[in-house]
Amino acid sequence: MKKFLLGVVLVSTLLVTDRVNAADKEIVLATAGDIKPFSYEAKKGKLTGYDIEVVKATNQYMDGYKISYKRTAWESIFVGMDSGHYQIAANNLSYTAERAKKYLYSKPIAKNPLVLVVPTSSKISSLDNIGGKTTQDDTGTSTAQLVTDWNKEHSDKPSIIDYSGEDVAKRLLDLSNGEFDYLVFDKISVETIIDQKGYDLKVIAIETDNNPNNYIVFSKDSKDLQKQFNKALKTMYKNGQLEQLSQKYLGGSYLPDKEEVE
Repeated sequence: MKKFLLGVVLVSTLLVTDRVNAADKEIVLATAGDIKPFSYEAKKGKLTGYDIEVVKATNQYMDGYKISYKRTAWESIFVGMDSGHYQIAANNLSYTAERAKKYLYSKPIAKNPLVLVVPTSSKISSLDNIGGKTTQDDTGTSTAQLVTDWNKEHSDKPSIIDYSGEDVAKRLLDLSNGEFDYLVFDKISVETIIDQKGYDLKVIAIETDNNPNNYIVFSKDSKDLQKQFNKALKTMYKNGQLEQLSQKYLGGSYLPDKEEVE
């Protein structure tokens, strides 16, 4: 009799679990998947990287959501957010005031300042030297905005932006081959690729007013999802999980300041 009752309890528990899982809201995360170590394809096309693994880890602390991961073109990410196809964007995303008007930002998940990258033989040593020089970028990025803002203040000799649409790995290859003069990008990504490829490039720290952090971005109607994510991120910051992910994927401790996660 006890065995029969135990079986009933187990079956009932499984049925309840199935109902809970079935009730989970389906959420889709969009990423370009071409910015290692933040988001990239591992073996058999599986998406991984710091941003992706942070979301996977926080999801373990969240209730009511089942997250799937979709690789798409960079220019399609926010179009898909606007149309309701995606609810989360994770792509080494920095903060912009324009984007914050339309979407919800998480607490910062990493500190990742922008740097200037040039050939080792280049005479460019700071942003003061980019007038008349050419760079490559993509539309809608904080780095392109930085150069655009710089041009407004130096309209007598602006820098030239070639909107190539190439990923950062291809841009660094082109830069090393002398196809343009400099690149502004985030420190972690470029140092990772330069180290892996052995390019004859140097990385220069720059002084900017740009927010040095990167974030996860949510659609405007995902306030509960954003709230639960931030709460989970705080937990992971305190218990050391975020530090472990930073060490594993970013190669060091790149956590945001504690007060920014609180």
